[in-house]
Formats: sequence, C-alpha cells, structure tokens
Amino acid sequence: MEIGGKTKLCGLIGNPVEHTLSPVIHNTLAGLMGHDLVYVPFPVQAGQVAQAVAGAYALQILGLNVTVPYKSEVIGCLTATDELAEAIGAVNTLVRTDGGYKGYNTDMEGLYRAMAGEGIRIGGERIILLGAGGAARAVAYLCAVKGADTVYLLNRTVDRARLVAAEVNRAAGREVIVPMALGDYRDIPGSGYLAIQGTSVGLAPHADEVVIGEDAFYEKVAVGFDLIYNPWETKFMRLVRAHGGRAYNGLKMLLYQGIIAYELWNGQAVSEQDAQTVYGKLKERIHG
Repeated sequence: MEIGGKTKLCGLIGNPVEHTLSPVIHNTLAGLMGHDLVYVPFPVQAGQVAQAVAGAYALQILGLNVTVPYKSEVIGCLTATDELAEAIGAVNTLVRTDGGYKGYNTDMEGLYRAMAGEGIRIGGERIILLGAGGAARAVAYLCAVKGADTVYLLNRTVDRARLVAAEVNRAAGREVIVPMALGDYRDIPGSGYLAIQGTSVGLAPHADEVVIGEDAFYEKVAVGFDLIYNPWETKFMRLVRAHGGRAYNGLKMLLYQGIIAYELWNGQAVSEQDAQTVYGKLKERIHG
C-alpha cells in the first residue's frame, strides 16, 4: 500500500513489543479490506504511559492495543472504560472518542470466539483453570459471566486463588469459582473437564515446563486450552492429548482479540474468510 496524508494509524503500546504478532493481524486486515491504515508497535518505558496515551491522541492515532505490563495502569489515562474491561480490571484496546480514548478488553471475547469456533462450550460446563494472575483472573470472570457451572481455580499460592475467587464471585453474583492449591487437584470430583492453562509456564523457550505433570490430573481433562501460542504445542497440550483429550493453543485467541479491536476501530465487521487468511499468516510465523 502507499502511505499518504490520509493514512490512518493504529498501534501497540507495551514493554517489550519487539516480538509482537499484532502488526501481522492488522496490516493484513487493512490490505484485505482495502483500508488506508497502518499498524505499528510503540515501546513505552515505565512511567510514561500517560504521556504515550496523550501523545497518541494529539497525533490523531485512531486506536491502540495495550500489552503487558500496562493493561491495568492505562485505565487511569482514559475518558471511559467498557463494562467488561472495568470488571476485569484490564484494558487491551483503546478506541478514539471525542475528548480521549475509551478502553475495552477484547482478550476475553477473543478467547470466547476462539473456543466457540472449536466447538468448546463454557455455559453449564465444569472447568479447571490453572493460574491466578492477570490473564487467569480475566478467564475466571469470563467463565462466570458465560454461565460455567463450576470453575476450580488452581494456583501455587492458594491465598492468591482465594482472592481472585472472592473478587469474581462477588462480581458474578454467585459462587462459581472454587479456589484450590495445585496439589489438591485430586479432590476435584470425576473427569471430563475443560482445562484452561492460564499461566506463562511452558512459554518458549521453556517449552518443557508444565504447571502440573502428574498423569492423574490429565485423566480428568477432556479438552485442554492453553493461552500460550509459542511454542505451537506446549507440554500441557501434549499431556492432554497423551491421555485422550483434545488440545488447543492460544493463537486463535490472539487472532480474534485483534479482529475485535480492528472492528471497533473501523466500525466494520471482519469476515470469517478474512479471519482465516490472517490466521494462516500467524500460523506461518509460529509454526512454519
């Protein structure tokens, strides 16, 4: 495409941003949909988030994604926050409005769309969630609002799991999240669970690490979903498959959170055909 005076600009703020795949998503979509738009990553140093957001607005930047470690900090720089983002306490997408940016969280709707595309249900299901950090807390909230029957929240630090469970249960208005220590997974009744791996354990280059390695845990799992997408197949996924379950990585979550952001910025729906074209490009980058 030719960049000119009418070219719209979107981007990503975070630290680090050098290895992000978001430009693949948005620049591919712009080309497919014929939009005069360019997406670039902007590294922002600690303590400069407010200046970055104000500067982006002054420069007429259409929208921004926000990645670690600024998804919570950025909320104080916004004129409004979407209900879901406010409840989760994390924003990953800024949309330009009169007077400033409005914050959204497209991560969780991206995860939900990715799961639905694989035929994975949340409503009425019994779920095991590994981790109690920022990502896992958001997943716990998603499961609660989408009608999960029970979510067993397993974490190394059980006090952290209890804190997250209390927050989400209060927000959801029902007791759906059950906090547990990792080693207490044996107390989870029965089998046939959807297990969501919500920690950074297993992320490249530590591909041989896993939160729980015991066979007894994976015998409870019918479907495993790892939020990690690099490596293409984590040890968690391999263990799920070795015990007869289906396993998926987080690349389609990355895809759909980006697509939802793109739709918010441009006010136009992305077709599933275009989504699959973008997914193919992402897969090439990760899996070859």
